[in-house]
Amino acid sequence: MTEHIIVTDEDFTRTITMWRPEKNALTQEMYIAMSDAIDSAQSNPAIRCLILAGRSGVFTAGDDIPDFLQAATANHDVARPSDADTFLRSLAKNAKPIIAAVDGAAVGTGMTMVLHCDYVIASTMTTFSSPFTKYGLVPEGASSLLLPRMVGHQRAFAMLVMGRPINAQDAYDAGFVNAVVPPGEAVIEARKVARKISELPADAVAMSRDLLKLPTEDLVRRINQEDRFFGERMQSPEAIAAFRELTLRKMR
Repeated sequence: MTEHIIVTDEDFTRTITMWRPEKNALTQEMYIAMSDAIDSAQSNPAIRCLILAGRSGVFTAGDDIPDFLQAATANHDVARPSDADTFLRSLAKNAKPIIAAVDGAAVGTGMTMVLHCDYVIASTMTTFSSPFTKYGLVPEGASSLLLPRMVGHQRAFAMLVMGRPINAQDAYDAGFVNAVVPPGEAVIEARKVARKISELPADAVAMSRDLLKLPTEDLVRRINQEDRFFGERMQSPEAIAAFRELTLRKMR
């Protein structure tokens, strides 16, 4: 377990917190830790809900660019870092109610993971953005399936293809945020919601959630399709040039 992922169990709820203040980006070790925390909760009857959270100010800045550059220039067929893919599949297969407590920027995979959540709380300082095409890439984690279903094709096109960011209020109006709260209160509100869910009959919640969600096989099928395109684009000249420029910029 990496020190940058904090997992706490309390009141039938497992809270998974991304905590990397010095950089805010996700490492492969962080993906492994989050995947393990989600997977191990599935067979634990004491855990009725999951919460995904980040530190106040930044939910997560998404993937660590040096990981992308290393993967893009490696000599193998699958260019995408595999641990990120494992985490996204854990989210797709998760069978327990999951709440996102977003208190700041949710970028790239940060936004993708929110789309897999059942209930989303965002602070007024939150922005969601998916800038993959800017770097020569494509959407990932079944976001190309989930987002249009939530907000419609036109909004999804603006966000996933044009890379336009969206703030918390606009996300609420679009329908993929349940509540907008003051800064610093997203996790507090998420715990209140988790307690309410945990008080409901567990089997009824599980069956009802299953009826609402897209079939897991549909999500996995779309993830596989996106992975193929993502892997191809990771090794494209546009992507490699973008990763190198970002890496150099961060070193200056």
